[in-house]
Amino acid sequence: MDRLNAFKAYDLRGKVPSELNPEMAYKIGKAFVKLLKAETIVVGHDVRKSSEALSDSLIKGLTDAGADVTDIGLCGTEMIYYATSALETDGGIMITASHNPPEYNGMKFVKKHSVPVGYDTGLNEIEKFILTDNLGTNSEYPGLVKKKDIMDAFINNLKKFYSADKIKPYTIVVNAGNGCAGLALDAIENELPIKMIKIFNNPDPEFPHGVPNPLLIENRQATIDTVLKNKADLGVAWDGDYDRCFFFDEKGNFIEGYYIVALLAKSILKIHKGEHIVHDPRLIWNTLDVVKKYGGIAVESVSGHAFIKKTMREVNAIYGGEMSAHHYFRDNAYSDSGMIPFLLILQLLSEDNKPFSALVEEMIQKYPCSGEINSTISDPAGKIKEIEKKFSDGKIEHIDGLSVEYPEWRFNLRISNTEPIIRLNVESRRNINLMKEKTEELLKAIRGSLS
Repeated sequence: MDRLNAFKAYDLRGKVPSELNPEMAYKIGKAFVKLLKAETIVVGHDVRKSSEALSDSLIKGLTDAGADVTDIGLCGTEMIYYATSALETDGGIMITASHNPPEYNGMKFVKKHSVPVGYDTGLNEIEKFILTDNLGTNSEYPGLVKKKDIMDAFINNLKKFYSADKIKPYTIVVNAGNGCAGLALDAIENELPIKMIKIFNNPDPEFPHGVPNPLLIENRQATIDTVLKNKADLGVAWDGDYDRCFFFDEKGNFIEGYYIVALLAKSILKIHKGEHIVHDPRLIWNTLDVVKKYGGIAVESVSGHAFIKKTMREVNAIYGGEMSAHHYFRDNAYSDSGMIPFLLILQLLSEDNKPFSALVEEMIQKYPCSGEINSTISDPAGKIKEIEKKFSDGKIEHIDGLSVEYPEWRFNLRISNTEPIIRLNVESRRNINLMKEKTEELLKAIRGSLS
């Protein structure tokens, strides 16, 4: 066997205990120290039933290899990014499977300055160390473990991104999905002038209201109903480790992440003109329009956090956004956050003094989009070649998958990193019917015969 199932492109993700278990976690700890020659590591974990046992074994592996560990306990992924940078440690590990079903768990890794460690930048070496049992001997001087509560410091750090005195006393529905976001919401509540209506706020490993994944349509209804019932100004929902947040307008409409990227770019460029804004290539026209209007410089990057963060560092971008609801900030160690977008949108909503639906309505009408549509295909690469041939009269790019542009509409087609799935995104210029027509045409071509 030359691969371990839990090792993915960007992180570890697998079923417990068959693909990820305490024994594996111990080995990962030893291998991580060996990889980085690390002396100090931050560790945190989400609310899953298996997380504490995995954390204990991981920490044992790290300390047996000689590294000192700061254990920040139950937290969100962005708290690991913050702590790794703020505490100037050699690395950080978050134990989480984010929005996966309860039987899964995983790990996300960063090195010094919260630079991500993916399969091509170190996880492959860790996997190799484990497969060849090349973990090294235990250190003569085992590392020490220090438990540290960093919530107050984390919440205080968020203040550099927003001004509480500029936020109006809105009524906001917040849905933590029984993941970890509730802890941060409780901590920040007194800092904000808003009235929070909290649903599913307490961390619960049973996930009694479904896996915390607002991209699943069935998981949105509770937020929608609570917004409408309370006549709230906004609804916000988070995934399990709250590195992503999702928005609902005052009418209960779910707002595609594509439009949130432009709103965040606008909110930042209003203060920081001339800065670079990095975006993914799936849907682009609205982002390009808004970034230009507010005096920024748009930079396209391959999708995925490792690529976005790398591009941001290369061009010193102040913000990077993906339509998948990952939002990255230079002053947050170039890392993604689920709390900063929430705070920036609150402030933008207050400053523009319009209902949230009005902030996004014009963009949606100007650049209607399909949202991401997945299709399971036996030969994704072959299918993309067929589609490229069929649409060869358009302007073709291969920055990330296949992008084809025509004067009035465009589409992007990408292959999943982990499954035999093709992901389609379509947008048009002020023509929702054309967008729908082309989406249907492409789906027929993808899922059936091209003839």
